[in-house]
Amino acid sequence: MEDLLRIYMNDQLALGVGWRELARRAARENRGTQLGAALADVATQIREDVETFEELMRRLGFARDRLKIGAAIATERLGRLKPNGQLRGYSPLSRFVELDLLVMGIEGKVTLWGNLRDLAGLGERLPDVDFDRLVERARAQRAVLEPFHATAGHEALGLPATRSVESGLPRDGRATA
Repeated sequence: MEDLLRIYMNDQLALGVGWRELARRAARENRGTQLGAALADVATQIREDVETFEELMRRLGFARDRLKIGAAIATERLGRLKPNGQLRGYSPLSRFVELDLLVMGIEGKVTLWGNLRDLAGLGERLPDVDFDRLVERARAQRAVLEPFHATAGHEALGLPATRSVESGLPRDGRATA
């Protein structure tokens, strides 16, 4: 069973690295805005979560699968080539897809931390790890991004949206300070 846990954790680490890279890029693309500030904070927290996850793996004696991590980084980079409705530059669809993926990834962390705690028995094996805090941290990250995600979705998918103080996105989808 340890081998299966090692594989699972390496798969999850690769996903976390991909989301970390996506969060960093999204923060850069939205720098100077409320969304950019929120993304920068969430990107820092995702980096810290990846570091926590790597520490758990180290404590369990599991080596990181560098091939999977490299593939995750390459996949994130290739994702930048996805058509976004504009020939060049960042579009409302880019913003929405990035936020959509980040929200999904963060929700996945809620499941991941619970799986490790309860199904893999790490709550008992590593009693000093506060898995409940990690679950709550992921939920807080999602709560920070959700208003921006909803506004970006309205902008990208064509539904009328009014400017929201929480979102920092005007009606044309461009982030503002």
